[in-house]
Amino acid sequence: MAPAAERLAVFHRVENTYLATFQTLGGLGLLLGTVGLAAVLLRNVLERRRELALLRAVGYNAGDLRLIVLAENVFLLATGLVLGTLCALVAIAPAWTERGGRLPVVSLGWLLGAVVVTGLAASLVATAASLRAPLLSSLRTE
Repeated sequence: MAPAAERLAVFHRVENTYLATFQTLGGLGLLLGTVGLAAVLLRNVLERRRELALLRAVGYNAGDLRLIVLAENVFLLATGLVLGTLCALVAIAPAWTERGGRLPVVSLGWLLGAVVVTGLAASLVATAASLRAPLLSSLRTE
């Protein structure tokens, strides 16, 4: 025989262990997703070298092209974050309401901020890499 409070504390320790494990796996998934985002952004810009070369030949300067590519990437990043956050909130809604409806706003804000900063950095690297390449050879193959 054991008191109910002691028995519940043991169950909560097990539950907290599972939650910590899944939170760690979620963080690794987020890291992998961020690296995947960087790869997709870089590939997208590299595949569009011909288009960028044509825009450059028409009269756009490198700053304009950088702004166009960054605006597209920021739009995709923001859309993905909003949709992903909404889907995550729908997925955790039952557990959220069951536990009192307290949402960790500060840690969620830091997490989303880190994703935004990483996504913007990946976008800047992809844009710089694509505009550093010689666009004239890409235009000749067009």
